Formats: sequence, structure tokens, C-alpha cells
Amino acid sequence: MIRMIRNRRLAVFRNRMTSTLMSIAAVLLVAYVGLGLFLLLMQHKFVYYPVREISCTPADIGLDFESVDFTTADGQKLNGWYVPAPNSRFTILFCHGNAGNIMHRLDSINIFCKLGLSCFIFDYRGYGRSQGKPSEEGTYLDAGAAYKWLTEKKEIPHDEVIIFGRSLGGCVAAHLARSAQPKALVTESTFTSYVDMGRKFYPYMPVRWFARFSYNAVDYIRDVHCPVMIVHSANDEIVPFEFGHRLYEAANEPKQFVEIFGGHNDGFILSGDAYTRAWAEWLNFLEEYREGSTAKPGP
Repeated sequence: MIRMIRNRRLAVFRNRMTSTLMSIAAVLLVAYVGLGLFLLLMQHKFVYYPVREISCTPADIGLDFESVDFTTADGQKLNGWYVPAPNSRFTILFCHGNAGNIMHRLDSINIFCKLGLSCFIFDYRGYGRSQGKPSEEGTYLDAGAAYKWLTEKKEIPHDEVIIFGRSLGGCVAAHLARSAQPKALVTESTFTSYVDMGRKFYPYMPVRWFARFSYNAVDYIRDVHCPVMIVHSANDEIVPFEFGHRLYEAANEPKQFVEIFGGHNDGFILSGDAYTRAWAEWLNFLEEYREGSTAKPGP
């Protein structure tokens, strides 16, 4: 009799434990699915952080510039700045990152001008004074329209254009460089793909299943057939340093990897002379490089 009572109590205990565990599992499953739906629906907000207001221009740092309005293939009117450098060596087509707008890149524009590089920087749709709403396909169309304005309206020869992209802009730049005919491509602090970034921040989620963006720079760069320079900080707290190395490995020769230091958004500033020296050496290489040449960039 005592054994029967113990067995019944044990059975009741097991049933309660099973019920409790199932309830906990159900709650966790609902929370997991809820988080997945939240990430699915909010992806656009996580990718783009546009700022509309432009309160300063290159004139505020003593640079002449031309405010440029141009139109994309799908009819969006965009805005940008063309900043000429005296005795310009090349012209940078600047694809900026996912936050702010062109006014937040004045430090970079100033560095490029001191290096003897003219610069055409533009705002994607939905940023600054550019019309529309940002999207992945839109950023590609926007960069293509900027390149067309630079080479056709401004009549800058293709072999004098360096396509440059920082962070998400590096994905845009690599996408453009596949079909354009620039002198070179430079990416800085750029990730390999949107899915890879999703896995970094949400390793417990099936990111590939619900990713609504691609930005697959590592695939794009394989199809780029001009000199490539990859710049990345070992201290980048947002885009892992290894992503920069993976882009470099995927790129075709001639190519160069430049390691800088500092955070994701300020590495180019904190690295100071090391950053500008790497650019100067790269530009010297480009001036001597001709298609089919076996020359390689310096260390």
C-alpha cells in the first residue's frame, strides 16, 4: 500500500513537472517566434538611419563645392556635393554608410582633398535632400546614377574615378564596381553580407530564412576586375575584422589590405598618418598601374 501511494505521488510529480516544462517551452517558443517576427518586420528600421537636416557644408571647413541634383533611372531626384581638389589626381565617388547624411562625412572629404582627390559624395534616397525612401535596390540605383552623372555630365574619365564605400556603402560600391569601369575600388569597414552581420548580432536566430536584404559584398567583389584596396580596423566593434580579411581574400589581384585602428566610425581619424600614408601609397600605385600590368601595390 505504501509503495502504491509513493508511486502515485511520483506519477503526479512527474506529470506536474512535465506540464511545467511544456509550459515553459511554449512560452520560450512564443517569445522566440515573437522576436523573429519583430526582427522580420523591423529590418528596414535596423538597416537605414537617415537624417534629413543638412546644417553644414564643405564651405564650413574652407572647401569650395558644387551642390548637385541628379535623377536616378527610376525617377528619384537625389542631391550630392562635388568637391574639387586643386591639381586633382583622381576623383572619389563616395558611397557613405547607413546613418546620417553627406554632412557627417566632412572629415573624410577634407582628408581626400588634402590627398589631391576631388570628391563626389551623394545622399541615397531618403537621406538629406534626396527624395524617396531607402531600399537595397534603391541604393544600387542611386550609386549608378551618381556614377553616370560624374562620368557623363561632369565628364570625368572612367579611369580617373575611384569608387569608395564605407561600411554599408562598401557593399554599394562593390556592387557598382562590377559593372562600371573605374580606376579602382576601395572599401572601408565593410561587412561581407547582410546575413553574416545578422548572424553576428543574432546567432540564435535563423537569419538566412527571414533576411530581407542581401548586401552581399563578398560575392560582388569577386566580379570586380580593377585594383582593390580593403581598409579595416582591428578594433572595429561593429563589423568584425575578419570580415575585412574575407573581402580581401575574395578580391582579385591587384589588391591591398590596410589595417587601421580605432572604432567603426572613427578609425580613419584615430589612425591619422597611418591612414593617409596608406592612401598616398595606393594612389602612387594607381598612377603607375595599367590594365594587364603585373605590378602590385606596396605593403
